Amino acid sequence: MSDPPDRILILIAAFGIEAVLAYPASLFRAIGHPVSWIGALIAALDSRLNRPDMSFARRRTAGVATVLLLLVGSIGAGVGLESVARAGPYLGLAIAILVVATLIAYGSLDQHVGAVAAALRADGLVGGRRRIADIVGRDPETLDEAAVCRAAIESLAENASDGVTAPALWYLVGGLPGMIAYKAINTADSMIGHLSERHRAFGWAAARPTTSSTGRPRG
Repeated sequence: MSDPPDRILILIAAFGIEAVLAYPASLFRAIGHPVSWIGALIAALDSRLNRPDMSFARRRTAGVATVLLLLVGSIGAGVGLESVARAGPYLGLAIAILVVATLIAYGSLDQHVGAVAAALRADGLVGGRRRIADIVGRDPETLDEAAVCRAAIESLAENASDGVTAPALWYLVGGLPGMIAYKAINTADSMIGHLSERHRAFGWAAARPTTSSTGRPRG
């Protein structure tokens, strides 16, 4: 189940399922999503280990430990899931497809960006601003119609990399452990990898030296 040719077939099936169903909103309301679970863990560690009374060095060390914990935990989860998937050919195939479909966001991304276009057509600039606020970090009240469209396209491009291309690549390279580890580190980058005063030290290990096209400065 972990051979690269098998992964290609699993990935194709997962893309097809996710493109049609996305991640059901009712399921998200009931149990959340694996990325939201990872985010809750990061937020808890941030709150507990990134205290203002700690020195810069201690906060950076705590941030490095947080990233290492995320890596070990996510790789362990992936190894565990792949072990379960080897229990039987049909069950294993179903588990692998389900997990991969959950961790890519092609259908969900299409729905969110499509909602911006639909809102612009139905309600004009007010509707477009309301919908674009769901997917970008900038203040929508400063955007005209053209800027709303640009923000949607930029968000589509950025999140296609973070939510579709990169997870698929890491699955092909490293199976479920690689894919889940990527999602964990990418989530940490988006949550604590900032140049803000709070996260300059703690988020150092999780950060990438870029500025998000959706308006979020990142360290």
